[in-house]
Amino acid sequence: MEKERSKNMKFIQGRVVSDKMDKTRVVLIESRKRHSRFKKLILRSRKVKIHDEKNTSAMGDLINAIETRPLSKDKHYRLFKILEKAK
Repeated sequence: MEKERSKNMKFIQGRVVSDKMDKTRVVLIESRKRHSRFKKLILRSRKVKIHDEKNTSAMGDLINAIETRPLSKDKHYRLFKILEKAK
């Protein structure tokens, strides 16, 4: 049962851009896509709110988040791992 659930979970990776809320972090996710007609790389970005139960991440950290049930109106991800601490 656990193996089936782990296949469907989505992971996101990004930088923490705001840590001013309690137990909530705002993460900037950047992705590069190639334009279908002009073949130029386009940088797309979006901001996602994630749940950080112990307030361990700080601004500038590179983190990995996992999809979870809706925790609030905006939060659908929770902190999984801190990949790199900010300097």
